[in-house]
Amino acid sequence: MSRNQPPRVAATEVPGPAQGDGGPDARRLRTILITVCIALMAVIASVSGLNVAQPDLAVEFGASQSTVLWIINLYTLTLAALLLPLGALGDRLGRKPTLIAGLAVFGIASALAGLAPSVEVMLAARLLSGVGAAMIMPITLAVITSTFPAEQRGRAIGVWTGVAGGGGILGMFLSAALVDVANWRYLFVLPVALVLLALAMSLRAIPDSREAPGHSFDTIGALTSVVAAAGLIFALQEGPERGWSDPATLTGLAAGLLAGAVFVVWELRLRDAALLDLRLFRERGLAGGSLTLLTVFGVQAGIFVVLFPFLQAVLGWSGLKSTLALMPMAVAMMAASGLAPRLTPRIGARATMATGILLAGAGLALMAGTVSVDGGYPSVVPGMLAMGLGMGLAMTPSTEAITGSLPPERQGVASALNDVTREFGTALGVALLGALLSAGYRSAIDGRLDGVPQGAADAAREGVANAVGAADGAGAGARALLDAARQSFVEGWQQAMWAGVAVMAVLFLYVLARGPKGPAPVPAPEAVTEPATEPAIEAAADPTADPEVLAAK
Repeated sequence: MSRNQPPRVAATEVPGPAQGDGGPDARRLRTILITVCIALMAVIASVSGLNVAQPDLAVEFGASQSTVLWIINLYTLTLAALLLPLGALGDRLGRKPTLIAGLAVFGIASALAGLAPSVEVMLAARLLSGVGAAMIMPITLAVITSTFPAEQRGRAIGVWTGVAGGGGILGMFLSAALVDVANWRYLFVLPVALVLLALAMSLRAIPDSREAPGHSFDTIGALTSVVAAAGLIFALQEGPERGWSDPATLTGLAAGLLAGAVFVVWELRLRDAALLDLRLFRERGLAGGSLTLLTVFGVQAGIFVVLFPFLQAVLGWSGLKSTLALMPMAVAMMAASGLAPRLTPRIGARATMATGILLAGAGLALMAGTVSVDGGYPSVVPGMLAMGLGMGLAMTPSTEAITGSLPPERQGVASALNDVTREFGTALGVALLGALLSAGYRSAIDGRLDGVPQGAADAAREGVANAVGAADGAGAGARALLDAARQSFVEGWQQAMWAGVAVMAVLFLYVLARGPKGPAPVPAPEAVTEPATEPAIEAAADPTADPEVLAAK
């Protein structure tokens, strides 16, 4: 651990009903893990759920495409901007009250969104949901790192990363099913139900740990981090839609970069009293883990940008069927997230991360090399499975490396940094790989529109979905237009995926050279005075396990 870290300050722990004089027992650990994963699932499902209801939102509110995108993106923008300051406040005010307050805010906001009578109310509800989510998400991981014994923490983090990685796909599937069989407003039933369940379990099971750092809260660092995150993510979200030279995009980018520069200078000046001690990035674990999560989540988001148009516009599948087609990737990711904590102690964090990155890069190369219109879905399944396995293996040790690099009194900040990295990676991936896909598509289709009516050809240049919509008015050229659009999309897909392969190759070499040297050095929090036995984590990872049987082992 870095010599520059502030002195360790013991956490104040309020014993729960199952804790007594020692650390949490197997039953308590299992309940804690299930509780934080349910809370996390509510947040993750709300990130992607509304994507499947864009046409319904436009019709319901008479909203433009730009307004619909704001309804979707305002939540992630608010979440990313507030993660660091609210994670730090959670460390000070207490993790249990912060989690409970966040669940209450998030649940009320989700219910308000489901009942929203106007677009203005909907936007306000989504902003409030982002505030609640920013209180919940970092605390869920901080509760794990401050409660689980050091030797068992990796497996619990593996379960958490599996939910964080695969939960978005599961949320999209459930959302698509609700939109198909009911109404878009029912999308908010799932997060409200999850919040109520998590709230009831949190009141009984979550221990109230809090820290007492010997310095005041870094208000300037908090404010500049909010402006930096909001400005940069706004620019990344709006750039592809408005154009990168649009005044709003440039203003967001300039504000984000300026605030980011002030944040860096201020945090380096405060040193140990900073919101985030930037000197810790000299450590292999924090730098390597953050860069890996940034890249892996960026590539995953880019894949979704490519896969959904392929399944819907090229193959003609419904939204529900398209989302179901992503489930094998989610299952592989969650399975590998559970395997990574068992592999890391044997071969080391660096080797586990490198293996995952190599597998993910191979999956991208498989998709780029085998995808075709005639091959359809089977042509991309092997690449999806390899990508899911690779991401699962890379995410868990990366998350451990980040949380293990910060001291116990900064676990809310460590968790928030982990989450901010994911959000930035997602925004970057959508912006960059989406731009490569669009550029490749337009370049490929220009030479394939001979004989197609001018209006239909102009529409086709905008995207494959536009081409499908314009085919009805293309007369005898409809078949040629569809073939040209679908083949051009595949070529754009390949261009984007090969770029992703190159990025993963660079990351692979970086991790080999600068990745964590061994298993992530997770600090043991003083709040837990007696480590639980090995069967405790087995019970936590397996909700069906009988604690009494495990205790007998």
